[in-house]
Amino acid sequence: MKNLTLPLQGAQMLFVAFGALVLVPLLTGLNASVALFTAGIGTLIFQFCTKRQVPVFLASSFAFIAPIQFGVSNFGIAGTMGGLIAAGCVYLVLATIIKLRGSGFIKKLLPPVVVGPVIMIIGLGLAPTAVNMALGKSGDGKLVLVAAEPALIISMLSLVTTIAVAIFAKGLLKLMPILSGIVVGYLASLYLGIVSFEQINSAAWFAMPEFVTPEFNWYAIAYMIPVAIAPAVEHIGDVMAISNVTGKDFLKKPGLHRTLAGDGLATIAATALGGPPNTTYSEVTGAVTLTKNFNPVVMTWAAICAIVLAFVGKLGAALQTIPVPVMGGIMCLLFGSIAAVGLNAMIKAQVDLNEPRNLAIVGVTLVFGIGGMAFGIGNFSLTGISLCGIVAIFLNLVLPHSHHHDKAEH
Repeated sequence: MKNLTLPLQGAQMLFVAFGALVLVPLLTGLNASVALFTAGIGTLIFQFCTKRQVPVFLASSFAFIAPIQFGVSNFGIAGTMGGLIAAGCVYLVLATIIKLRGSGFIKKLLPPVVVGPVIMIIGLGLAPTAVNMALGKSGDGKLVLVAAEPALIISMLSLVTTIAVAIFAKGLLKLMPILSGIVVGYLASLYLGIVSFEQINSAAWFAMPEFVTPEFNWYAIAYMIPVAIAPAVEHIGDVMAISNVTGKDFLKKPGLHRTLAGDGLATIAATALGGPPNTTYSEVTGAVTLTKNFNPVVMTWAAICAIVLAFVGKLGAALQTIPVPVMGGIMCLLFGSIAAVGLNAMIKAQVDLNEPRNLAIVGVTLVFGIGGMAFGIGNFSLTGISLCGIVAIFLNLVLPHSHHHDKAEH
């Protein structure tokens, strides 16, 4: 029986991550089966880089949803993947600098006053997409996919379920609010008759995921590189979190440079096949906390399960049948909580917004991001999260600290 417990625990971890893992490809037009495959491969690569010491699972990153949507509509999927490979390389560069110089320079380059507003933009920039989808429209609001009345019923049921599970559920269920929201919304959609099973019926049981070969395009690369900043910082936070949970300092052993490099290589491998970039999953860290199972081998099994499921054609087809309002409802909470994480980063670090310099950094970053500011030269333009990341870093490096701040530091 003991031989079976690890694979079953692995499957359980994948189940916890599943809702969020498939949400990203469904929102960005990527293939959900490819995302499952690349989450599995990415987790195995990460384990190899960290000598199988850190019990984390890697899968689709929410930070890249808006940039991928922008990229797919402007550079196509293949071009976007090329840009994302470059974003993965940013992690490797950061990992190298950390190995050579220590992690102090990251705190200097990317303090909470920079990272906080950039993370807030990741969430708030997507707010219109979430609301459009909750109302049964396409993300950009141009197409009506489901009539407004049933759409609102479905999206609100999904939203309420997701919140209720996150707050009131006990045990493992508490870690699966997204999956619960999807299930309830899907059942409501079935009841209201807006789900079509044609795709599932015509799909084969065994099918190769539809991998994509990346293309390299300078515009896409320059657009994606700055986007990597926020998730790289988030990665550091996730590694600290799993360190606290397990009582081991993973920043020292295997070392932050190894975990960042593992995340970067996982992202490069995922996007080279047409999957979304990978990131460490805090839901799974939550499951590790709950089950007190700190054995990294469990994550190996979770990865193997993901790779196997990627080849189940009917599963991929079933995911495609999830109606838009189901995801819209969940995203109303999800994107808001991403913004709240950014806010929390500044609160925890006690960023003083009475300080004109801090106020300038946060204020300009937020308005540029939410307003859709674009700086362009010829065909090339920087917008969205990439622009915000660069502007926030630039302002932080250029604006002088006040004297009173220096005293507080020493």
